[in-house]
Amino acid sequence: MKKVIQRRTFLESTGLALTGAGAAALLPRGVPAEEKARGLVVGCRDEHLRVLGAKDCWAALEAAGAEGVEANIADDLSLPGLFPKGTYTAAEPGWEKLAADMKTAQRRISAFCMANRFEARPDFEVDWAAKAARAAKALGIPAVRIDVVPQKLDRPAFLKLATETLKKLISATEDTGVCFGVENHGNTTNDPEFLTALFDGVGSKRLGLTLDTANFYWFGHPLSKLYELYELFATRVVHTHCKNIKYPETEREKKRPVGWEYGKYNCPLDEGDIDFRRVIKILRAAGYANDLCIEDESLGKYPAGEQGAILAREIKHLQGLL
Repeated sequence: MKKVIQRRTFLESTGLALTGAGAAALLPRGVPAEEKARGLVVGCRDEHLRVLGAKDCWAALEAAGAEGVEANIADDLSLPGLFPKGTYTAAEPGWEKLAADMKTAQRRISAFCMANRFEARPDFEVDWAAKAARAAKALGIPAVRIDVVPQKLDRPAFLKLATETLKKLISATEDTGVCFGVENHGNTTNDPEFLTALFDGVGSKRLGLTLDTANFYWFGHPLSKLYELYELFATRVVHTHCKNIKYPETEREKKRPVGWEYGKYNCPLDEGDIDFRRVIKILRAAGYANDLCIEDESLGKYPAGEQGAILAREIKHLQGLL
């Protein structure tokens, strides 16, 4: 007769459960104390892994030299960016295979990534994100990246709706300890006044920032202003998207139009204007302890045969800065 292993026992045996003393040890931004001791995890978004040409996502991470990955999570809780396609889910039951394969590969998921539509379907979003948070807790994933993007509402009305919805989400996930990171993304959350009002309105340490280093630059903030913004929000950062832009020297300190020439000037991490040694110093001073997750939107500008080497070089660059 086949022995049945209880879900709790399975997770404890893989070392991925966050229960009891482990849950109590969660830091304000949802990072377990043992993770803080390890230092920052260098990784990338799951969508980049296929450029390595590996048999599966774990082999791709190994080939790139990455320690972790941000995993996109779909409405049905499948994880479409991890491959072979259709292998992994964050739904219960089902995520036991993911837990086992992470353990075997000695790699981790540093964050789930959600593409939310809070304005269009607020109730669904709360329920979906709560399920993601429960899976994240069980798998030792400290953060969930969320989108807070208006569709039709003006900014004051959207701020009110987003605040109310996120309060419900925080309440519904109180027992998980998992943090949610609003990405500074698009025309709204790249505005520091909107971000500040949202954080103050929700009033929870578990609502933080997925810091996209280049999106503030894309938005038009001058280069020197970026470091002021990183410092302003550093204690809120729960997850990162690390990318870079190399603007002409004459444009770097200007207030540029939103999105100005981004496709022309976006570039690999180690070639752009943003100084990641300085970024890391700011984050560490604030006690940040999760990931440095590469999101290189310039990879498509290079021949397919070169993209994997560029990604591996970027990962090595960040590891060298640490």
